[in-house]
Amino acid sequence: MKPGIHPAYDEVNVICACGSTFKTRSTHKGDLRVEICSSCHPFFTGRQKLVDTEGRVDRFQKKYAKAREMQAQKKAAADAKAARKVQ
Repeated sequence: MKPGIHPAYDEVNVICACGSTFKTRSTHKGDLRVEICSSCHPFFTGRQKLVDTEGRVDRFQKKYAKAREMQAQKKAAADAKAARKVQ
């Protein structure tokens, strides 16, 4: 690498709007201020909410809830039949 053509890569503090801070390295001078970080982002904290405007998620869940009920009924019937066979 040629000397003198690359920017300084120094340690900086990253400060989130939620108050969380951490250190990283950057060519930026001074502290970095961000609006959202991994400690407050819904994707990383598990508080993410599905936004569905046309009811697709609800329709999918209803459809497969019926399928699960049918599977449970078939399993219960098969278990009862097996129990009668054993006796």
